[in-house]
Amino acid sequence: MKRLFDICLSLIGCFLCAPLMLILVPLIRMSSQGNAMFFQKRIGLNKREFTCLKLRSMKEGTSQVGTHDVCESAVTGIGRYLRATKIDELPQLWNVFIGEMSLVGPRPCLPTQVELIEEREKRGVFKVRPGITGLSQIEKIDMSDPARLASRDAEYVASANLVMDLKILVWTVLGKGSGDRVDRSQ
Repeated sequence: MKRLFDICLSLIGCFLCAPLMLILVPLIRMSSQGNAMFFQKRIGLNKREFTCLKLRSMKEGTSQVGTHDVCESAVTGIGRYLRATKIDELPQLWNVFIGEMSLVGPRPCLPTQVELIEEREKRGVFKVRPGITGLSQIEKIDMSDPARLASRDAEYVASANLVMDLKILVWTVLGKGSGDRVDRSQ
């Protein structure tokens, strides 16, 4: 049921967001050097690596680390808006459609986030597809606290259902959570 839900909503989302993407891609390209799309290896279902799609919100050449480890100055002007509204995540609807991700689930981590991978593996989090949004994100738990994040992700995995997923989607659209925070101290 969840996979059918993901396929239907992601397909609808891809069609509805296509005009917005046609506007954003040139704006991103004009605002800073580099491609408008950002491709990053992430860890997904059963610990399989996949390429996660995003609209680029950071300057070209920014280190590929968790966003909590990136300084705020790496974020582009338009990138601030894209991240605040979570519009930078829209290309992941394609990841959902082809089965690499789900609309709701634990956010996929980077292959370099070894501690988080170990914590998630211990708790069985890799039994589900990663999500564009998730319970931890709306509760403002980011990847800077791997044990806490993996624990909350495991609680989601154990109790997930369609009603819970719908609530998480609505809370995400309404702006609950902090999105991908960057390090403001630098």
